[in-house]
Amino acid sequence: MTSATQPLGTPNNLEAFWMPFTANRSFKQNPRMIARAEGMFYYTPEGKPVMDGTAGLWCCNAGHARKPIIQAIQAQAEELDFAPSFQFGHPKVFAAAARIASLAPGDLDHVFFAGSGSEAADTALKIALAYWNVTGKGSKTRLIGRERGYHGVGFGGISVGGMVNNRKFFGSLLAGTDHLPHTYDREKQAFSKGEPDYGAHFADDLDRIVALHDGSTIAAVIVEPMAGSTGGLPAPKGYLKRLRELCDKHGILLIFDEVITGFGRLGYAFAAERYGVIPDMITFAKGVTSGTVPMGGVIVRKHIYDAFMNGPDNAIELFHGYTYSGHPLAAAACLATLDVYREEGLFERAREMEPAWADALMTLKGEPNVVDIRQVGIVGAIDLAPRADGVGKRAFEAMDRLFREEGLMVRTAADTIAFSPPLIITESQIGELVDKLRRGIRAVAA
Repeated sequence: MTSATQPLGTPNNLEAFWMPFTANRSFKQNPRMIARAEGMFYYTPEGKPVMDGTAGLWCCNAGHARKPIIQAIQAQAEELDFAPSFQFGHPKVFAAAARIASLAPGDLDHVFFAGSGSEAADTALKIALAYWNVTGKGSKTRLIGRERGYHGVGFGGISVGGMVNNRKFFGSLLAGTDHLPHTYDREKQAFSKGEPDYGAHFADDLDRIVALHDGSTIAAVIVEPMAGSTGGLPAPKGYLKRLRELCDKHGILLIFDEVITGFGRLGYAFAAERYGVIPDMITFAKGVTSGTVPMGGVIVRKHIYDAFMNGPDNAIELFHGYTYSGHPLAAAACLATLDVYREEGLFERAREMEPAWADALMTLKGEPNVVDIRQVGIVGAIDLAPRADGVGKRAFEAMDRLFREEGLMVRTAADTIAFSPPLIITESQIGELVDKLRRGIRAVAA
């Protein structure tokens, strides 16, 4: 309860908000507050600029406060604030679906909208299960994820996810899940630029899982083309193609979770294009609206969609959806964001900037406690040696110092510092970001 001497809105009135994925007690003792944003920068309430090294939460790919996107949202709010997607429709959601499908490779032609990446992951898993039911193979119910994978925080997503702290507090989760091994081997992959040469064979573990459970029981495999939240682990060269081959061999659907990798982060509309692999479904969110309005969804191949289009015309084909599926403001933001990406060539720009980005990051090799640097697309991750008094303390202190003293926002996972700036970053700003990182790493050397 707020004290009478603590009016709402003062910096001390922080207790009511239970912050997600945050050390609440630590934060509320010494907050890291953001008041506004523009372009490549956040600004504190005092007006201090903070370079956005994380594109918000991997989502503000076009940068902040982009006028075409803001104006589209404002105009949409005046014209149509909300319309249901159950049994009714509005024009912009159909336009948004068509634009997204046109960016996806192959026959990924149909889009089911959700409100977030977590909802998108659970939607994809449900579509997989329902697909096998409607095609007469209802025994295919097992879902396969990967160690160190992140697929949001719904019960489906954390069941197939492989990040321990996201799973261990919530009971037995969904039955019938299993996990491929993660793809990271520091001894053989350290300081790789882009996809490491070593590791395609990690996909072969799917054969072991099939031998244990039989392919007739397995509905789908879901993986991130780059495991982002666990610390930026790129897929090894050939790994995703091998996984596609094995899924085809055993009659298993392959889902790419592209909530992070979609919309330019790896230099293409979707990582599937970068790797020349067509999955059966792609989940997306984050960059689809450049973080302005929550939106997520699943892109589905034609044969999956067509399998549901049977029975009476007036019958609901899939009993699934959300109140905010295809929200008008999100659809307007999506269309405007895709226009910005196209008109400014941001996906192509990310590809062109990748070599300079990689070279700059690798100059941090040899700095105190740096045991690995990873890079793919416009993503970077630095592993620091943990302190003797606890895992994660060194990286957390670096994150805090970088914000307060260097004016740089980064993310941490254990003792990994991760960064994924907006795709509008310039070469000079890359140099500035790396210089800030260097000072931050040296500051926590002891």
